[in-house]
Amino acid sequence: MTALEVFSQQVINGFTTGSYLALIALGYTMVYGLIELINFAHGDIYALGFFFSLTLFTWLGVPRTLVAALPASTLVWMLPAVMLLTMLGTGVVNVSLDRLAYKPLRRAPRIAALITAVGASFALENIMQNWYGPSQILYPNVFPDVNLAKLALGPSTSILLSTKDLFLFGVTMPMLGALMWFVRSTRLGKAIRAVAQDREAAAMMGVNVERVIATAFFLGGALAGAAGMVVGLYLNTGRYLMGFDVGLKAFTAAVLGGIGNLPGAVLGGYAIGFLAAFSDQYISSTWTRAVVFAILILVLVFRPWGFLGQPPPERY
Repeated sequence: MTALEVFSQQVINGFTTGSYLALIALGYTMVYGLIELINFAHGDIYALGFFFSLTLFTWLGVPRTLVAALPASTLVWMLPAVMLLTMLGTGVVNVSLDRLAYKPLRRAPRIAALITAVGASFALENIMQNWYGPSQILYPNVFPDVNLAKLALGPSTSILLSTKDLFLFGVTMPMLGALMWFVRSTRLGKAIRAVAQDREAAAMMGVNVERVIATAFFLGGALAGAAGMVVGLYLNTGRYLMGFDVGLKAFTAAVLGGIGNLPGAVLGGYAIGFLAAFSDQYISSTWTRAVVFAILILVLVFRPWGFLGQPPPERY
């Protein structure tokens, strides 16, 4: 590969990784913006999306060992159906987690909710381990093996742009845009912003705060579930602990962009994606985590509120 092709390939890889990290980071930042809770179980909701969608594919007769592409006529209805049901399932689980574990601790010290979130993460991991076992799990490969870069740039190119990449971009970009539109333009989205700004004032103005919080948990869980399905279709493998590493990166993305800021979460997700891709290529994959967290530390030292976050008001 030429130097330009290597660079172009890492740009594609950065967009790929950043896209699903942004989906997960949005759930982190929405919940924190409303109730100032770091939901450590959020990464496991992403993993749950992987297992939900895999179960649905199995029920529809798609074997886990599938290596041949499904017909286009089947993909057209199967993928949207499985994704919608997966998003519904993970959204409901996330809301149930809030109602059962976090809501009773709204007025408790923050450390109580934080410890509860860690416990919820362990509980979900144990459920998934008993569900599918501790080993690596295959996920069906439903897409045709076509290099779209060769079709666009000619057979001599070494750049790989697969149908999986196109699917990932085609799913995540509209979801990110739809969420931004929802929060900025709808009545419920404005209520979410009002509660994030001042929960007590919003309640005095007639906003149903608990309904808004439940909506944020549902949306965050649904997006994380969609990310779990997309990653399953992209990597064709997964494990019950897959949510820990990705959840850590997504939380880092949310902090990097400015926790509580939705555009910041998207920006942070893509920043982590590009950092990881270029570090893998030009430094070493064994150093990627060190590079990502070193950049995070530097950013927080000089801009503690993140890229797009706002500094706290001065108190006199």
